[in-house]
Amino acid sequence: MHTVVVGTSGVTASDVLAVARDGARVELSAEAVEALAAARAVVDALAAKPEPVYGVSTGFGALATRHISQELRAQLQRNIVRSHAAGLGPRVEREVVRALMFLRLKTVCSGHTGVRPEVAQTMADVLNAGITPVVHEYGSLGCSGDLAPLSHCALTLMGEGEAEGPDGTVRPAGELLAEHGIAPVELREKEGLALLNGTDGMLGMLIMALADLDRLYKSADITAALSLEALLGTDKVLAPELHAIRPHPGQGASAANMLAVLKGSELTGHHQDDAPRVQDAYSVRCAPQVAGAGRDTMAHARLVAERELASAVDNPVVLPDGRVESNGNFHGAPVAYVLDFLAIAAADLASIAERRTDRLLDKNRSHGLPPFLADDAGVDSGLMIAQYTQAALVSEMKRLAVPASADSIPSSAMQEDHVSMGWSAARKLRTAVDNLARVVAIELYAASRAIELREGLAPAPASQAAITAARAAGVQGPGPDRFLAPDLAAADAFVRDGRLVAAVETVTGPLQ
Repeated sequence: MHTVVVGTSGVTASDVLAVARDGARVELSAEAVEALAAARAVVDALAAKPEPVYGVSTGFGALATRHISQELRAQLQRNIVRSHAAGLGPRVEREVVRALMFLRLKTVCSGHTGVRPEVAQTMADVLNAGITPVVHEYGSLGCSGDLAPLSHCALTLMGEGEAEGPDGTVRPAGELLAEHGIAPVELREKEGLALLNGTDGMLGMLIMALADLDRLYKSADITAALSLEALLGTDKVLAPELHAIRPHPGQGASAANMLAVLKGSELTGHHQDDAPRVQDAYSVRCAPQVAGAGRDTMAHARLVAERELASAVDNPVVLPDGRVESNGNFHGAPVAYVLDFLAIAAADLASIAERRTDRLLDKNRSHGLPPFLADDAGVDSGLMIAQYTQAALVSEMKRLAVPASADSIPSSAMQEDHVSMGWSAARKLRTAVDNLARVVAIELYAASRAIELREGLAPAPASQAAITAARAAGVQGPGPDRFLAPDLAAADAFVRDGRLVAAVETVTGPLQ
């Protein structure tokens, strides 16, 4: 099994994906253990002094004015975890919780938090045992980081609360730790706070969304090309020299992908035949511009994620010169904004895909295709309601595109009077990404059927490879009406797991 080694300088997006989705093992580097011990020595020295230090010998948030005596500090750290583990609602997905825990471990190992090495090792042990704390949908305001979700994870380290075992059964966390030979941690000064104060949940969801969107944007370029073929459109609008004079990188990449898919097609360029038209509709002609803008938004989001991966997010932090300073680095605004940006871009990509699907089904705009791509229109309804489903998905995505980060509800008796809502932005983006896959799948279903109805004209080799692979995956072609939901589910799985892109790349080589 792949092993990810956590050092002091952060981790990569591929590390996060390996741990969250593939169950990779986690190890602490010798450098990280040394940094943990050094920072802990600083905290221990401060804890021994009579002067109050936030997070070490004081209460938290609006209660930070109270100095906590030595004998109550262990109780203080336990209490912050228990009281902050206040989430409600459905359980959060296993991959999200694993990403959340791993990214908190990443910051702990930076040597800026003051957590003891044995606590960090326990975090790694829990991940390696396949134990997943039960984390709930609601509870985070994205500032100070993802407090409630991280608290539920810290509760598991203490042997309290509930967690899911490697067999998928939810049980008391203490039982699961005991079965795997993991001793519950006894938190000391600052450690409870350090385990809760971070943007780890929203960052983990951002990284996973970017991985999924990378595949879906390539898929959308493919389905846009298939729709262009099915509508007998022109590929001249994809010429590199046209996109060079408006040099947005994403636009150029999408146009190049579409052009690669369409190479060798007998279906393009017929827009002057029986029903002449000067230009294709915007949904066809402007596909690279819309998808390209989304790609550029992804590039910005990826840059933010990389910066956050290299960050040590905690409050207070231990600085190299030995100072322990309060700060505002836990605020989720940088991550929250790009999560919202991505939801907007995904909604627009879905919207333009739905418009192409609708055009394929409308006999007045499809340039010779049967109504609703039906076998016997009137007796058969064809793909009429598939487009309804697609429209419903797009409508929800438009609602999900309303930014969460524009909102703020003050908390902690106005001490935390401006919050990021980044967790909410991440949760709705996950739904948007799921819906985008479904929308692209329905366009694939319609466009592939339409191409097969264009008798006498061969699609591009890459298009044919996509259609052949889809049919082999259970995505059926033209014919009389049948139970449609299983076909659409097969198309969704074919797009979602990357088989569409893989099929096309056997002809085109790697897409951009």
